[in-house]
This record gives sequence, structure tokens and C-alpha cells, in this order.
Amino acid sequence: MEEMNGQCNSVVDGNFEEVCPEKVIKFKPPLYKQRYQFVRDFVDQHKPKKVADLGCGDTELLRLLKIYPCIQRLVGVDIDKEKLQSNGHQLSPYLGEFVKPRDLDLTVILYHGSVVERDSRLLGFDLITCIELIEHLDSDDLARFPEVVFGYLSPAMIVISTPNSEFNPLFPTVTLRDADHKFEWNRMEFQSWALQVANRYHYSVEFTGVGEPPAGAEHVGYCTQIGVFQKNSGKATELCFSEQHDQHVYETVYKTSYPSLQQEKMLKFVLVGEVLILVERLRLRQQRVLREQKDSGTNPGSTDSLGAPQIVLGAVFTEAEEARIENSPKPFCEGDKFFVPLQRLLAYPKVHRLRVDEERMRSLIAGSVQLSIDGSAVVDDLYKSWDYRFEDY
Repeated sequence: MEEMNGQCNSVVDGNFEEVCPEKVIKFKPPLYKQRYQFVRDFVDQHKPKKVADLGCGDTELLRLLKIYPCIQRLVGVDIDKEKLQSNGHQLSPYLGEFVKPRDLDLTVILYHGSVVERDSRLLGFDLITCIELIEHLDSDDLARFPEVVFGYLSPAMIVISTPNSEFNPLFPTVTLRDADHKFEWNRMEFQSWALQVANRYHYSVEFTGVGEPPAGAEHVGYCTQIGVFQKNSGKATELCFSEQHDQHVYETVYKTSYPSLQQEKMLKFVLVGEVLILVERLRLRQQRVLREQKDSGTNPGSTDSLGAPQIVLGAVFTEAEEARIENSPKPFCEGDKFFVPLQRLLAYPKVHRLRVDEERMRSLIAGSVQLSIDGSAVVDDLYKSWDYRFEDY
């Protein structure tokens, strides 16, 4: 959420030199981006599978987080239904994400509702973020917030950011940074609240922040203060087991699922595509080898002169990858037919990463490529009508 201050609108996250040029503090990158980067770094470090952003607003943080391969469920909750409706489409998968799908499934959901309401669909999350949220809660909601988030939802980790009021005197005429803020705490107030909540609900908490103060004002601390909560192992809150787990009070505003290799149709699509590319490149390479053998008078059809695998595919492999390819059965010819063993195809990195065995591979590609009688190799014509186009290459 953007901080605001009457005449100098959003002096924290924006640059408004024309309004008050002598006092505006410029954050590079802007403060909201620093907050989001903190969360991104946290996700990168801890690899959560299920993440919820409470008070997600324009969903920008969700858009940044959806690219992380570890996340399989990404949820945003906000009280502003219109904002959710207008930004939901930005969370849809792009065309490129169908061409190159994720390894793991991802579902993204936006819920309309209050963060102090209990909805069982947010139980069992690894990480809940509350970025510039709590200062918008009135006293009653602030009292309920820990009971819902820490007590009922009880995720493994929680990240809460809020303005540090000690920084405010560095801004021009700032009392509260946003007209909707109900309060802004100094560091002692925030840490006292956070420690009480952590102790009650069996969490540990560490404090940090983003937005460095200017030289000479280091004593005020970060512009945004952050509490990082982690649930103590073996501890369970008294509320988790006494509540019903079928409470659905939020309204679903938007939901989408991303293509992934866990979905058989996507796995087949990617696998068949990689196999066709590999077989074609190996086929053309085989033709060149046969021409070279014919010109040099060596034994035609020999596979010993196929060359190193990186030459075949125009790629550079690690020693382990190269050894895996070289130790697999080699392509071969029978008359005008070209055979590439499935084990050979499985040895190449782009197919190997799909983590399918030979039997699974055979079942997935059977209807899309021609297989040998015993099903152990892909079969293709060694020569095709369009090959003359490539004779000079």
C-alpha cells in the first residue's frame, strides 16, 4: 500500500520534487520495491509451497511471487473487491508458460474478505505475508488479527511490515504516511506487540527492515520495520484443534491454474516436442556422417564417427551429461530407416530433466511418433524430400 501525506502525496515511495524538493527522501529502488524484494529473497531462501498475501491490494507482490518454482498455491486476500476484480487477469498464465510449463502445479486464488475473518481454506500455509497491512486496522480488528492469523491460520512463517514512525520527522510535514493509517508505531511499540504475539502463539520473531536512513540519521532505524515470525517446532496453538475446518467466509473473486509437467497432457506435449527435435537433429547429423564416410572411403553406416554429443546438438554439456549420453545406446540405420533408442533420447538433458523412465516415455509418445517393433527406439526416414535444402549446411 502506498504511503501518503496530504500535500506531499506518497513522499515515502514516490519522488515529488516539484512539491517539496528540499526535503523529499529518495529511495533507490523505491521503498515498496524494497519491501517486495525482501519477501522475494525470503521465498528464495525458504522455498515455501503455499503462500498467502493478506491485504494484497493491486496484486503486484503476487505477480512477482508466481514465478517461483517452489510455490504451488498462491493466495491473495483483500477487502477491496473492485481492486481484486480489476487486477486478477494479470495473474493469468502467459502463452510462454504453456510452451514452457512449470515443473510443479500452481494455483492462484484471490479472495474478497477481511483479514480478521477465519476461512479454513488458508489453513496449512507455509508463509503468510502482511505487507503494510496492520496500520490500516482499527483497534478492534488489530486485537482480532493475532487470533486469526497466528492462532487460527497458524502458518509456519509470517512476515509483517509496517511503517517506523521514528523515521517520519525526516519527511516534510508527516504525521501519518497514509490518510487511512489508524496508527504508526515506533520500533519499541512494534517489537513489544510482536514479542507478545509471538510468545502467546508459540512463534519466534526477528526484526529487520528496509529503507536505509540518510547519513546522520542512522539512529531512527529503517523506514519500514519488519518482523519475521517462525513457528516453534513441536508447538501448536490452542485454537487450531478446537476450530471447525470447513469455514468458507471469503468470496472467490479470481482463480487460475498454471500448466505444469505434473499434468500428463503438458508432459506429453513437452516430451514429444523434445523427442522430435532430437531425432531430427540426430538424423541430419547421421546424413552428414554418412556423406563424410562415403567421401573418405570408410565403412558406411559406422556409428563410431558420430562425433561428440555437443557437436551433434550444437550445445555444451557437462562432463556428467556427456558421459551419460556416450554410455547410452547409439543411433543406427537399417536400410533407409533411422533408429534412435529411447535410452539415448532419455540421456539428453532436456529429456532427462522430465524424469520419466523408458516405459513411461514409450506410453506418452506412442501415438505421436513411430516406434520400432519392440518399442525400444523411435524410427524415422533417414532421407526426406526436403533434405536437399540443407545440403549446403
